[in-house]
Amino acid sequence: MSESTFVSGLTSGQVIADRYEVVGANRRGGLSVAFEVKDKESGDRLEMQLYPGGLFESSDQVQEFAASFEPWKRIESTVVLGVRDVLAVHGAGLALVTEFPRGESLREHLTRVERVAPGTAVRVGLELLQGLDEVHRHGLVHGDVKPNAIFIDGDGASLTACLADGGVTAGLWTAKDLGDKTALIGTPYYAPAEQFGGDAPDIQSDLYNVATVLFELVAGELPWKGANFLEVFQAKIAPDPPSLSSAANGVEVSPELESAIAGGLFADPAKRYASAAEFIAKLDGIGA
Repeated sequence: MSESTFVSGLTSGQVIADRYEVVGANRRGGLSVAFEVKDKESGDRLEMQLYPGGLFESSDQVQEFAASFEPWKRIESTVVLGVRDVLAVHGAGLALVTEFPRGESLREHLTRVERVAPGTAVRVGLELLQGLDEVHRHGLVHGDVKPNAIFIDGDGASLTACLADGGVTAGLWTAKDLGDKTALIGTPYYAPAEQFGGDAPDIQSDLYNVATVLFELVAGELPWKGANFLEVFQAKIAPDPPSLSSAANGVEVSPELESAIAGGLFADPAKRYASAAEFIAKLDGIGA
């Protein structure tokens, strides 16, 4: 891991670590600010996410967080943004350099269209699960799959999906040593009930996230309603998942699609899919 001396107030034209030239701000996440940068060695268009030092209690936590991204460099998938570099920011935090996300975030897309055809949701789901299958094969978890972390490009049969921000949630869990289960790590509306009690993100929470996103894509709303996190949690612990066909309000939902998405949404982890491959097997062929 290399070290740089920049701070979060990056400006266009600034060169980081003698290699990454800042083009401009790109997007803002819950924990980071991302900039478009150009790799002066390869000419590649990349993204640099800055995680401020205020997220961490010590330099050791910064180092733990940085180390958690090293295995992500080995992932080779068109559905997962590849990690190119990890930079320690002197006195300020950490920067993660990844491939540049193509298209627009799924959240931006849903803001415009509200929901998509079931067949499109199936295509998105299969791509996301194939990416997660590769992530999980490396012993990693994404930790927080949600529309803001999914980018889509193209349309119809040519639509492609890509996962961004992989490993951030899981990396923070490790760096902050949250073994005593003191905080929810993840996004409440997409996280399974056990994470409200502080359980670490795992393979099944990734699949629960995907099932929640697919429900939202088809229905135009989340599976669980609530005015606050407590109400959302109470809705999530119901033994059976909510009805997609009822929530879809006039959109025809096949029993196969209803069953496939419900399989990732059970409150009891023992009833959910154990792997991305299982989820893929249920979705494959639906809406073709």
